[in-house]
Amino acid sequence: MELEKREVQTLPQPKKNWRWTVVIWLIIGGLINYLDRANLSIAAPEMMKDLKLSNTDIGLFGTLFSWSYALMQLPAGWLIDRFGAKKMYAISLAWWSIATMLTGAVNKISSFVIARLLLGVGEAPGWPAGAKMTSFWFPKKERAFATGLWDSASKWGPAIAPPILVAIMVAFGWRALFYITGAVGVVFALLFVIFYRNPDKSNGLSKEEFAYIQAEGAGTEESLSQSKIKWAQLFKYKSMWGMILGFFCTIWIWNIFLVFLPLYLVKSNGVSLQQLGFLASIPWLGGVFGAIFGGYLIKRLVDRNIASPIKAKRILISVCAVLTAIVVILVPFFSSLGIKMTLMTLALCFISAITGSAWALAGDIAPPSMVASVGSIQNFGGYFGGAFSPIIAGIIVDRTDSYSLAFISGGIIAGCAALCYWFLVKDPIEEPIINE
Repeated sequence: MELEKREVQTLPQPKKNWRWTVVIWLIIGGLINYLDRANLSIAAPEMMKDLKLSNTDIGLFGTLFSWSYALMQLPAGWLIDRFGAKKMYAISLAWWSIATMLTGAVNKISSFVIARLLLGVGEAPGWPAGAKMTSFWFPKKERAFATGLWDSASKWGPAIAPPILVAIMVAFGWRALFYITGAVGVVFALLFVIFYRNPDKSNGLSKEEFAYIQAEGAGTEESLSQSKIKWAQLFKYKSMWGMILGFFCTIWIWNIFLVFLPLYLVKSNGVSLQQLGFLASIPWLGGVFGAIFGGYLIKRLVDRNIASPIKAKRILISVCAVLTAIVVILVPFFSSLGIKMTLMTLALCFISAITGSAWALAGDIAPPSMVASVGSIQNFGGYFGGAFSPIIAGIIVDRTDSYSLAFISGGIIAGCAALCYWFLVKDPIEEPIINE
């Protein structure tokens, strides 16, 4: 297609690389974001003892977060595209950090429900804002790699959380996990407001590098008010529905790992609390590798003119979805802790390659003024549908005293992402040409 061929034409690489500093901001923010999400899974064993909670209760907390997070994706994307990524990202950081601190102060299930709902509302703009910033900071051929780098924070967070947060919990109790990570987020929000600048207002960006970014239409943040497509019209496009359904399949199994991985290690192999801090982090390191290497591989495919930016992402997502299905289904069939850890590490590696590529795909599929909207609608599909997986998995475990069915069904659903992204997500959403 002519449109996809034009997407890969760029100026030569500039000598300076100031544009990559935005990735640092997004990585730090993403780390804080996922530390706040991972708190529940780390604190769960002690919370269950202290407050007499069941697996279903823990699953319910995960589901409530996902529902509020998913529902707020729709207004979040619109707000980001309308009022700007910087403003909404800062508000999001401060909101979810305060909600995290409140979680440590509550004592009743009803209070936990409110705290988890507030956390979901606050975190909703985080990733769509990151996708929006990437779209105007990077040319299209670099967006998958840049996205893979900052999306890896969603894996670094759970990877570094177990040893750090378990140590805090042993020393100070589970409530300290929520107080400390919440306070860190508030401080970072203030720093972001003071020091971050968009590329067209950045003092560190050279003219050569800015021209390189502008070569593919990036460099300046476009507002929703400039779009010729109405927000509701996005649901008329087949590519949009492919992204919604494909991300649903991916986040279904992602949520099971995020909520139940530490508990699974404790219940299935008798892992102690001291061992848990180390072992629970290992699979997420596979996720870090998958997010970064997946983005790098897409960049290489585009650089060598093997595939267009859109097709390269679709290829990687589809292959990784099939591989995810295979390794996840195999997990419950082995009793060896070493084999289980290997399979779960591979699973998170493949899942992470999918999520990073899917967020980068939003920048290719959407018009520049609607990147956050398309990304957030995709995320809505993932987390609204995926919100059912923690509570369903919790019910399955409580009734069967086994995680087998949760993993097998989750693997099958994950594999369906390949069908959605390969057969439905093909064409970009183009704004109509209006003759004046």
